[in-house]
Amino acid sequence: MDLGLNSKIAVITGASVGIGSAVAEGLAAEGAQLILVAREAPRLQAEADRIAALHGVRTSAVAADVATVAGVARVIEAAEAWGGADILINNAGTGSNETIMEAPDEKWQAYWDLHVMAAVRLARGLVPMMRTRGGGVVLHNASICAAQPLWYEPIYNVTKAALMMFSKTLATEVIGDNIRVNCINPGLILTPDWIKTAKQLTSESGGDWEGYLQGVADEHAPIKRFGTPQELANFFVFLCSDKATYSVGSAYFVDGGMLKTL
Repeated sequence: MDLGLNSKIAVITGASVGIGSAVAEGLAAEGAQLILVAREAPRLQAEADRIAALHGVRTSAVAADVATVAGVARVIEAAEAWGGADILINNAGTGSNETIMEAPDEKWQAYWDLHVMAAVRLARGLVPMMRTRGGGVVLHNASICAAQPLWYEPIYNVTKAALMMFSKTLATEVIGDNIRVNCINPGLILTPDWIKTAKQLTSESGGDWEGYLQGVADEHAPIKRFGTPQELANFFVFLCSDKATYSVGSAYFVDGGMLKTL
């Protein structure tokens, strides 16, 4: 199926590993050109080179921290050098672990900048380019925790909920410019971070990290397993495509049945 993505220019944050890398590869398989963004330059460059060689598309690696004004400016400059962008995937983010009573202001601010202000600043910079190119797509990677919070990460829950609302309000503002904005809320996705955490938590009790992760899946997901980054990436690619042109301002849960409410 031709998804109409050939030669589209996509900016993807958090693109060097996990979900971001899988989305980048999914778009590259459809012929999209990629501006990949992450903080760690060597790993990012290696990923950009790998995808370019595998799929024969143009890639650019932009080492930047999108939680900062300067980092976002570097991303905007890279898009300008390519003549703009057609797709923005706001994927950069990370989990947290704290209590509300003990977390300092600085930690709240850091997550707000990463999960919310990065999306705000990138929209301000890239939406005008999309307008001049006749339209575009913006996708926000939030979390099931935006609607169904986990007790141990209140800052993550709150900032991802804010990102989901930002996605909704941005969608209303820019649909007149033929720019579609949607939000994806994943459940349990088997990223390297999950594996790293599981290995740490089981290091002193036998090291059965796979068993630990299966227990998490059994507890939370009716499908009884984690999703793969590639499974989630397929949904991102579809929402970027011209097969999803009536999808505007929505939040989609890709969670193996984890969400318990309507």
